[in-house]
Amino acid sequence: MRTQQLPPTGQEDRGPGSLPAREHLAVPQTEPLLDVVIPVFNEEKDLEGCVRRLHAHLERTFPYPFRITVADNASTDRTALIAAALAAGIPAVTAVRLERKGRGRALRAVWSASDAPVLAYMDADLSTDLNALLPLVAPLISGHSDLAIGSRLARSSRVVRGAKREFISRSYNVLLRTSLAARFSDAQCGFKAIRKDVADRLLPLVEDSGWFFDTEMLVLAERAGLRIHEVPVDWVDDPHSTVDLLRTATDDLRGLWRIGRELATGTLPLDRLRRPFGDDPRDRDIADVPAGLARQLVGFCAVGGLSTVVYLLLFALLRGAAGPQLANALALLVSAVGNTAANRRLTFGVRGRDRAVRHQAQGLVVFGIGLALTSGSLAALHSANGSPSHGTEMAVLVAANLAATVLRFLLFRAWLFPDRTGGPDAVPPVPPVPVRPGTPYDDGPPAPRRPGRHALPPHLVAHDAAAPVTTPDHEAHDPRSHR
Repeated sequence: MRTQQLPPTGQEDRGPGSLPAREHLAVPQTEPLLDVVIPVFNEEKDLEGCVRRLHAHLERTFPYPFRITVADNASTDRTALIAAALAAGIPAVTAVRLERKGRGRALRAVWSASDAPVLAYMDADLSTDLNALLPLVAPLISGHSDLAIGSRLARSSRVVRGAKREFISRSYNVLLRTSLAARFSDAQCGFKAIRKDVADRLLPLVEDSGWFFDTEMLVLAERAGLRIHEVPVDWVDDPHSTVDLLRTATDDLRGLWRIGRELATGTLPLDRLRRPFGDDPRDRDIADVPAGLARQLVGFCAVGGLSTVVYLLLFALLRGAAGPQLANALALLVSAVGNTAANRRLTFGVRGRDRAVRHQAQGLVVFGIGLALTSGSLAALHSANGSPSHGTEMAVLVAANLAATVLRFLLFRAWLFPDRTGGPDAVPPVPPVPVRPGTPYDDGPPAPRRPGRHALPPHLVAHDAAAPVTTPDHEAHDPRSHR
């Protein structure tokens, strides 16, 4: 069961468009701008080298304060002790211990509690070249994008891995594109970043706590209209990886089926993730062009083309048994009901069952107008030519249905699904994000290069290796209410 949660700040959900327009992030002077999470499970051999290498790279190349968080997923070896020792010896490193496994569970827990404006994660084996880290997070800092992912399938990527993993990776991404119409190229690369304001809204909607967490997060973000930036990466496969490919593939297929079902039924509240169109006021106040008109026209044409095909097929099937007039009425009725439902959900973004019956009733009125146009055209044709061919009938119906389609769009937009955002019940706008000192536009002193130690909330941080403080299970104590 998918659950929902209010933003951690305690502010109530403001509904559609609740995310403000993207802006350049304010650069903090002491607090970390970037929090890089490394989820680990039984990584005692590689953990210390990985953290020290990553810390040295960030010290040398990253111009803002940062934090490295080691998220231990219930390891049974010495991983927790090594993580605590690293946190005690390196000011910019923090250790977190979770008592249940799951990469998604670890990322959700740490990202939800982090105070950094940009959140990232990478695998402990550091298969991805670290030179891609700054290009990964730069679009998020600048305000250009909401999420960023490393892609091993981009043309300029350089990848070293076996044929088996290459085949599985490419097959999975092809399946993802064909089943969910995803446009991003590499869902499972362990190299991603997200803005904190987006994570606060998006993570409560992500149900999976394992390997499918990445895919689910990206699919929901893309369907909500958020911008995903892709960075070509150099990637070398870890031959000692302990990932169970068969189990992971099975879980991924189950996740794809679940997400596809929820998207088809419209049960995901993706409106809360939408942003205004562009940051320039000129993009939002274009004279004589109603908001969303272009997108609605594209959606209406796609739905209309499909429903027209269904209508003509039904007419052709019923024509011989029921006669032209009755066949036209039945075919138009069936296609009109489907057309109204599809336009309601896909074109005008109306979700849920509220007013569904009313919208269908209004759609039948519009159907009556279309029936009058098409039936009148058929009657006129038979009056002028007593025995017209089927091809002539089809041509007349297409012309009459085209005129009815134009009228249907106008009635749908003005009567069935009017834009109420400017009325008295409009959702109050979100106040602008205040600019903190330290941005490139501030006259204050520049941010220092070396960060101090900034720990997460006490309940998430293990300060002592001998007695690590464990985080409570995220899901067992989740205050989210079921939808």
